[in-house]
Amino acid sequence: MGFKCGIVGLPNVGKSTLFNALTNSSKAQAENFPFCTIDPNIGTVFVPDHRLDKLSEISKSKKKINTTISFVDIAGLVKGASKGEGLGNKFLSHIREVDAIIHMIRCFDSPDIQNVNSSIDPIRDLEIIETEMMLADLESLQKRLDKKNKKNISGKMQEILENAFEKLNNSKDLSELVNKADEKIINQTGLLSIKPKIYVCNVDEKSVNSGNNYTTDFIKKFGRENTVIISADIENQINQFEEEEKTNYMNMIGLEETGLNKLISKGYNILNLETFFTSGPEETRAWTIKKNCIAPNAAGAIHTDFEKGFIRAETVSYNDFIRNGGWLNSKNNGNMRLEGKDYIVKDGDVLNFRFNT
Repeated sequence: MGFKCGIVGLPNVGKSTLFNALTNSSKAQAENFPFCTIDPNIGTVFVPDHRLDKLSEISKSKKKINTTISFVDIAGLVKGASKGEGLGNKFLSHIREVDAIIHMIRCFDSPDIQNVNSSIDPIRDLEIIETEMMLADLESLQKRLDKKNKKNISGKMQEILENAFEKLNNSKDLSELVNKADEKIINQTGLLSIKPKIYVCNVDEKSVNSGNNYTTDFIKKFGRENTVIISADIENQINQFEEEEKTNYMNMIGLEETGLNKLISKGYNILNLETFFTSGPEETRAWTIKKNCIAPNAAGAIHTDFEKGFIRAETVSYNDFIRNGGWLNSKNNGNMRLEGKDYIVKDGDVLNFRFNT
């Protein structure tokens, strides 16, 4: 499984510029006027993983297949969107379809780029967006909990929706509700306020390594754990270069990691994802699964028949596979294990599934 991130924010904060940089494309218009993006742009990119390259080389694979991440560039949101202002409900409906939300926040001054508000204030801008999401959720919950619709909701779902309504109505955080409830049911609620969030502070070139006053204030309030400092303009420039030029340019400006890699790392963390591999002469492939995933469920990421007919998994850790130079020596040296249905797959495991059809 890959995952899908929606890039959201006020108009003219750099969403489309970042989208084009991340997807190395020019799909999204990036112009200096509000609501430049109307319909969402979707781009899917490979998740870089040096381990995949090494495994493919050792197995002499004909094909190498990365796992993917999709980015959705969603139209700019304005105050009153939950009541139909700007692109209103159309915008909000697109957010419901993503796994995680990337909040794009303007943290730079520029007289050349319009701003929908009279001043630059990242904290205020984020609060506008989150308030509109909360108001949209409250309206949705009211409709779903109406007597006419209530009878079509299961008991557990109804309990969660009622708890969510009570908390949102009193401006309370939903994190406790999310932590206690079944993840599958939570995902089925379609609530915007509970989606995992990454905050991207879009800065100018001189602030990309050390940040600025805007990012300092923002991190002080919202923390560093889910916050990334990126210059969308620099990311766009980087993607114009060939690989060697890209490395030289990043070294020159002191940039250790691309914005894409930063976002992937944060995305995997907040969505509790990890990677296992399959590797052989035909192909080496990366697969994305939830952390603490048991072996049959990991097999199901490849094909449902693998999960249904699961017998056991031939398992080698990534480091052992590399050290032994592949499957055969891993087995001969006692580093290949046969794991059963209760085995919890670890990040980097190289797996070969045995199953009945």
